[in-house]
Amino acid sequence: MAAAGPSVFLLMVNGQVESAQFPEYDDLYCKYCFVYGQDWAPTAIVLSVYGPDVFGNDVVRGYGMVHVPFSPGRHKSTIPMFVPESTSKLQKFTSWFMGRRPEYTDPKVVAQGEGREVTRVRSQGFVTLLFNVVTKDMRKLGYDMGPVDSQGVSGPTLPQNVLW
Repeated sequence: MAAAGPSVFLLMVNGQVESAQFPEYDDLYCKYCFVYGQDWAPTAIVLSVYGPDVFGNDVVRGYGMVHVPFSPGRHKSTIPMFVPESTSKLQKFTSWFMGRRPEYTDPKVVAQGEGREVTRVRSQGFVTLLFNVVTKDMRKLGYDMGPVDSQGVSGPTLPQNVLW
């Protein structure tokens, strides 16, 4: 009796924040959430960076988004961050004075296209993420994950006979 092939694939992704560059700010912290479509594809990670203002209130210092890689290996992504801006000088002063800067009620809106064209934003900083991706049985189920090297491991190939 022939053994049945795999009916599911496995995908494991782990990662970390490698660095963040927000030249004007210290004492920052990061929150994250995942946004995904039907059948978990395409999956994105949304970052929200917060820090204290001059009054000690936690305010948003940046939002950013990147799609989670599905190909095996180590991946590095540098994400440009942005913050929503008030539309008038009066709103800007009032929000600064009250310690209630503009922010999204749901950070997942960063990963969606609808309604973002009417939001005024300003670029502010970068966050670099490292991802480590391991897969199993994706190729057997018909997913193309890149070339296969001589050891049968999928992923990017390295040039031969090169001294590093």
